[in-house]
Amino acid sequence: MTRLPASLEVAGLVRSTGSAGGFAMVLHKGEPDAGTILVVGVDRDGLGTLYERLPDPTGPRRWVAVRRQQAESRMEFDDYLARRTHQDPDVWIVELTIAEVERSILNPG
Repeated sequence: MTRLPASLEVAGLVRSTGSAGGFAMVLHKGEPDAGTILVVGVDRDGLGTLYERLPDPTGPRRWVAVRRQQAESRMEFDDYLARRTHQDPDVWIVELTIAEVERSILNPG
């Protein structure tokens, strides 16, 4: 299966989130063609859940919640994102503030 360039996929996420009444912001721009995309879904309390597309032995890669921000340790989440961008400068990090983040990343545009 051919993969869309990361920049186009991110643009689609931003556009579809805005069309659905949400807010999207690119926190870190990565490699335009093949960068990994991380999505931070922000809930009503302002806490983030980090989603990453991971290999699935039963089929194509799928979005998985890999880390959740805790109210009492908000900085740990931000520090983790900073480490990821330091380890992989090609990574994209997109923040989505929308009611149903999973629906947005599973069915962009």
